[in-house]
Amino acid sequence: QVQLVESGGGSVQSGGSLTLSCTASGSIFQFNAMGWYRQAPGKERELVAVIFTGGVKKYGGTVEGRFTISRGDADNTVYLQMNSLEPEDTSVYYCNVREFAGGADYWGRGTQVTVSS
Repeated sequence: QVQLVESGGGSVQSGGSLTLSCTASGSIFQFNAMGWYRQAPGKERELVAVIFTGGVKKYGGTVEGRFTISRGDADNTVYLQMNSLEPEDTSVYYCNVREFAGGADYWGRGTQVTVSS
């Protein structure tokens, strides 16, 4: 059973920084995408950033240039460095691992990020 454990959320003032971490336990297909999504109250869940096996990265349009996604050396951890945070970034952030070739899709429980102006 794969579990994703997130950490690093919290409250920060506008312009501040936070780093989110997500560690996957269990067996995951070696070719996958690890990423972060977020969902604010009353809004749809949206892509923040994803990193594929091999290192290709993709960012959501509102965070590119401010957020950086990376994977740990063991390849079962994904990080999201968030700089220049804005109140509009306030949301619950969810870690996701998606296996290629029709494999499974795993989600963490979410971690709250609150940015005050």
